[in-house]
Amino acid sequence: MTTLTVAETAGKLKVSTSTVYDLVRKKQIPHFRIGQKIFFRSDALDNWIMDLEKGVAQ
Repeated sequence: MTTLTVAETAGKLKVSTSTVYDLVRKKQIPHFRIGQKIFFRSDALDNWIMDLEKGVAQ
């Protein structure tokens, strides 16, 4: 399992870090926290993207 930081996730999605923080704030992207740090599982992001393509995700 590969975990990504906010910056790495922004790079993967080709969006700004502020967009990633906004998605986290709105609970629209799968993530988890350890303390105050936000992380993303690469496989969960891939599934989320596939759901977006299918029109399943918010």
